[in-house]
Amino acid sequence: MKIQLIHIIVFSVVAWCASCNLQEAVPDAESQALQPKQLSSQAKMVLIPGGAYKPFYGSDTALVKVNPFLIDERPVTNGEFLAFVKAHLQWQRSQVKRLYADTNYLHDWVGDTVLPEGINIDAPVTQLSWYAAKAYATAVGKRLPLLDEWELVAMADETVPNAREKKSYSDKIIDLYLVKNRQYNAVSQSPPNYWGVYNFFDLVWEWTDDFNSVLVTGDARSGEYSDNNLFCAGSATSATDVLNYAAFMRFSMRAGLKAHYTVANLGFRCAKDVDDKPLLTSPEGRDLASTGE
Repeated sequence: MKIQLIHIIVFSVVAWCASCNLQEAVPDAESQALQPKQLSSQAKMVLIPGGAYKPFYGSDTALVKVNPFLIDERPVTNGEFLAFVKAHLQWQRSQVKRLYADTNYLHDWVGDTVLPEGINIDAPVTQLSWYAAKAYATAVGKRLPLLDEWELVAMADETVPNAREKKSYSDKIIDLYLVKNRQYNAVSQSPPNYWGVYNFFDLVWEWTDDFNSVLVTGDARSGEYSDNNLFCAGSATSATDVLNYAAFMRFSMRAGLKAHYTVANLGFRCAKDVDDKPLLTSPEGRDLASTGE
């Protein structure tokens, strides 16, 4: 009887340990969703040498330092995202979990792998969540740009890296923001800015990795967040440039977002760390190194 009891206890302990090891070995749903297998990217990347800029929010004197980075010269297209969902079934419209995308996710698509009739395959993909954009970026070996990186590039017009002192700069952007159905146009058709980057304002709003960075205390790049809802309150902070109404519109837009939201004119582009690559600079900026993936 004692031997049988010992056997039962030993078996129970072994089973319990095995169960613990199994739980530790299985990643959580979010880790699985954000670590898809690798795909190739056709988007060229432009090297931005970094710099310092005054953000729209916070102190009116503090400058934010931005390290050198690479950024896609244009947004991710319908065709590229279609290839992604074909390779990653969990991001198809009928398969994605509501935790990662709301009910409007890829709403206009005819099916899981069928684009709407007449849609431009080279137009920016929209109606996708932050989670989906981040998963795509991971799949092509990149990441989403940080808010400060995006805004640094956004300061440029076609001739100078910082055009924020020009009244025409903000006025032109506001006019573009008011154009209806601009998200249906193909990428890379309008003139690039000083850095050789296309479509920062004339097609879609864009996700950034830390769109919620005003409140988040963790490291957005590592996936550690202080608020699982990823709610952004950027517009609640003090503005540093009351004349830059275009920036106010962007931060107001971000203020209403959560990571699982999808919006009809909200897309994204990818970025990447420079690592230890040499920086190639020129006075004109347009000759900065471009790399194909």
